[in-house]
Amino acid sequence: MEEILAFESKPSPDYPSSPKVIGSYVQAFLICPRQVWLMSRQICPDEDHELLQIGRLIQSQSYARERKEVHIEHLALDLVRRAGKNFVVAEVKKSSRAAEAARMQLAFYLYELKQMGLEAEGELLFPEERRKEYLVLTPELEAKIVKMKEDIVQIIARPIPPAPARTRFCGKCAYAEFCWA
Repeated sequence: MEEILAFESKPSPDYPSSPKVIGSYVQAFLICPRQVWLMSRQICPDEDHELLQIGRLIQSQSYARERKEVHIEHLALDLVRRAGKNFVVAEVKKSSRAAEAARMQLAFYLYELKQMGLEAEGELLFPEERRKEYLVLTPELEAKIVKMKEDIVQIIARPIPPAPARTRFCGKCAYAEFCWA
């Protein structure tokens, strides 16, 4: 844990400076690339959106004994703990509805930690469903993350957002007013 905590306050001089891809962008990219662009411009979703509030409540009330909201450089990790000799990084989600996007967000965290010299294992937690998935970073996942980061940087660099495209997630999206109002 001390190794993780040491990174919290110390920026790495070898780490690339811009633009930073963050975990939220990775999850958003797999759900809606337009959301990535909006987030990159600091355009906030509807803060009163019921599902956002439920998600924040679940995250704050679940796993009370764990170390939550650990920030390491550009990463915001939901939970971090030690399991034997290994670090475990966990991502908490309200539901498994976007499980693949959540898996890739967690894989992104593991990849970025590896780039910083920290090996960790991942857990995807769905407290309302009482489910847990384990994730280990594989070379295949690393290749996907590298490609996804390139795609995300291209979206962020665009002067205008990608056109809205209706997906199965639009009905519950806190950014819906930016696309369909």
